[in-house]
Amino acid sequence: MHDPTASRVRRGRAGLISRVDGARDALDMFAEASTRLRALVPFDASVWRATDPFTGLMTAPVRVENLSEGGSATYWDNELLAERINLFSNLARATVPAAALRESTGDLPERSPLYRGYLRPRGLADELRAVLRVGGRPWGHISLFREEGRPSFTASEIALVSSLSLPLARRLRSFARPAAGPDTTTPSGLGLLLFDSAGDLISVNADARRHLDDLPPGPSSPTPFGIRLPAWMHGMAVGARATAEGGTEVRIRDRAGRWLVCQASCLREADGSFGHTALVIEPATSAQVSLLTAEACGLSDRELEITLAVARGLTSGEIAQALFISVHTVRDHIKAIFKKVGVSRRGELIASLFADHHQPPGGDALHRTIDS
Repeated sequence: MHDPTASRVRRGRAGLISRVDGARDALDMFAEASTRLRALVPFDASVWRATDPFTGLMTAPVRVENLSEGGSATYWDNELLAERINLFSNLARATVPAAALRESTGDLPERSPLYRGYLRPRGLADELRAVLRVGGRPWGHISLFREEGRPSFTASEIALVSSLSLPLARRLRSFARPAAGPDTTTPSGLGLLLFDSAGDLISVNADARRHLDDLPPGPSSPTPFGIRLPAWMHGMAVGARATAEGGTEVRIRDRAGRWLVCQASCLREADGSFGHTALVIEPATSAQVSLLTAEACGLSDRELEITLAVARGLTSGEIAQALFISVHTVRDHIKAIFKKVGVSRRGELIASLFADHHQPPGGDALHRTIDS
């Protein structure tokens, strides 16, 4: 029997993916996807985030819908330090990369610190969250919220959002591919920010200020130093305290399109206890940019291995000998690499992946909307 509802959902999902494929940039993609998805899975507020594909931590751009400023730090404090339900880090590895709070708690959301500390004070009753992932890498997060008095998210709605993880991640990943071009600006050096054990900023150097001035706008909070601290940076400091030994790292583009690397780690006091958290932000090296670009192009581990060998100047025969495969197989891999990167010669491949790249990001990195 024909199911008109299922047919409408299939058409709506196809239309969403089609509009996303034509998006100009990540923010445009978030806007298109949100508008189309809301017609299929109604929600009252949402947050669409890009993430670092290597760490899964939030970076820029971010689109916030129908949520006022002032809650991002609370959200991430709960997510990184207290929450155990539907963690983004777990969803990134789960068979199904989407989940809803009420369904996961058996309609007992009070079990969730995030619900008690963030959702309930804002009149929100449920959150459907998803990780946008491809090739085992998380490229974005979605949080959809419903207000008190609205129905909880259903299993079919969770399944629909989960089915969008791969196509949305592929499109989001494509925006990380930089285009070669000259950079005429002088980047700042190593920026340093110091946080106390409570997570408050207590010191910042001049280079850090310049980097912060160059970052695209996004959710942020004021500090006593007259600068606003991006929410993702606060999340890094919190994450460093949570992991203690491991630290955290994200990559982000500034307004000029330069890739920056931000690292946070928890420092030890003289007695061995954990104290302040140091956060360093600096221009990314060519090697770091090339790895990100290779991920954005969708290169497999073997293709990346061969690409690195090409960059070292090895011939197809030398690569075959080093990897214990045939020359024919090497050439097939190189053809596949050329197609994914969009080049036709080895020199173009090296220039595309290993030269410094600077592509101005399209539009602001944050767009906040409130329904009229």
